[in-house]
Amino acid sequence: RKQETKEGHSNNTSIIFNIIHFTMKTVWNLFVLSQLLLTGSEAFQDAKALNRRKTTALFEASNNNVVLKPSEDKEAFDSLKIGGCRVHRYMRDGIDSETEYVMWYHGRSEEQDKDKTLPPLSTGRIGRATSKNGYSWEKDTKGSLDADMPGVSFGLNTESWWGFDTAHVGLGNVLLPMSTPAISTEGGVYLMYYMGGSYDETPIGDYTDKDMPADASIRGMKMKIGVAVSQDGTVWGRVEGDDPSGACMVPFDKDDVHHKDMMGMTDDKGNPVDLTEELYCAWPDVVPNIDESNPDNSGFLMFYSTMTKNGKEKCIGSGVSADGFRWFKRELALKPTEGTMDAGGCARASVYRNAKYDEESGQWSDENGYKMLYEGVSKEDNKHRILMAESMDGKTWTKKGVVLDVGDHKDAFDCNGVGSPHILRLDDGTQRMYYTGQAADGSTTVGIAKCELGSTEWVPEQASIVFSTV
Repeated sequence: RKQETKEGHSNNTSIIFNIIHFTMKTVWNLFVLSQLLLTGSEAFQDAKALNRRKTTALFEASNNNVVLKPSEDKEAFDSLKIGGCRVHRYMRDGIDSETEYVMWYHGRSEEQDKDKTLPPLSTGRIGRATSKNGYSWEKDTKGSLDADMPGVSFGLNTESWWGFDTAHVGLGNVLLPMSTPAISTEGGVYLMYYMGGSYDETPIGDYTDKDMPADASIRGMKMKIGVAVSQDGTVWGRVEGDDPSGACMVPFDKDDVHHKDMMGMTDDKGNPVDLTEELYCAWPDVVPNIDESNPDNSGFLMFYSTMTKNGKEKCIGSGVSADGFRWFKRELALKPTEGTMDAGGCARASVYRNAKYDEESGQWSDENGYKMLYEGVSKEDNKHRILMAESMDGKTWTKKGVVLDVGDHKDAFDCNGVGSPHILRLDDGTQRMYYTGQAADGSTTVGIAKCELGSTEWVPEQASIVFSTV
């Protein structure tokens, strides 16, 4: 039986926190008093108004729920942007061992971004970081020996020039089969689902309704999905898919001779599958589909980002697999809904099983049904927010609206968009969301939010205490 760690707060920690809280409150009160003495009642009214705000300037400037940033080393693979993180918790050597957090994420370097023929994404190569508490992270600066540059766990495909992943790769999900909702034990085989783009050119006009020159093209945008395996989560080997490019999931195109077998596809009940033509398949998320009444029906579900060829809508596609390697397409899982916060598109989903928490044992256990967190694009401001949908069978989804909005201050690291969510269920019954935030200048970082037991509200989770220098 898998063991779970118990995390508590010692008396010393409580005392230190109280001292810090008292000190910060005192500093704030002195600031208000000084403004009153200097400028009179007008300053006092301004200070009262500022104190009523959701967050004070002291905390707005600190962005203290940020846990990972691009590397300061200009030569690093993630020196420009990062995104798409996935986090797992592991107990290493038994009951008394410490828990380790492992994060995989993708990043783009300043050098790679000089190639303006590639799409302006945060994808490039995939790295790895570790943590003892899930807040403070240490990047693996050595990386895998077979990667194409230092600090990279999974790099570009340099061995197969015809491969779909020669120009840039991005992380979808890392899956360790037989893991529980809260924690995984060491052992087993890691499966990494990722997307990649090649140097093949496609017309830019395929992806936008704006008028573009007829000869304007872009490389690496017709993304496809692949899978890699690892025994330690550090060194990865690509698994050759059925597609000639090596991919296991590709955008459906009726004119592609390799896709003729898809046109007569049926589902597990023999019903015809109504496939939609697509421009790319990317940001895959895979979840085990367990049928306890009939294990032979168990397998995997995939949810991925795509754009429809007709209509150019950003949607969430789906697929099924019995073994996690050979995949079969199914209908679109989510489409944009006019008049809502995803009217501009749906993308980058993270799907997880429903689970309940037992306070007596401190354990999570699976329940029927699924939740999906995904990015919704607003037509009003074109910003990405994190929304939720629910399903009992993984096929029919009911949208529930926004669960995490953009930062409400112009200096917030996530004021221009939030996305790529990933959930951890913790031993105390809370849930932690790791997500990518985009700032006003377009920079990206990874932040965290928290949902208390019994609540549905996600709020920024403080990862560090930063005092103002002003």
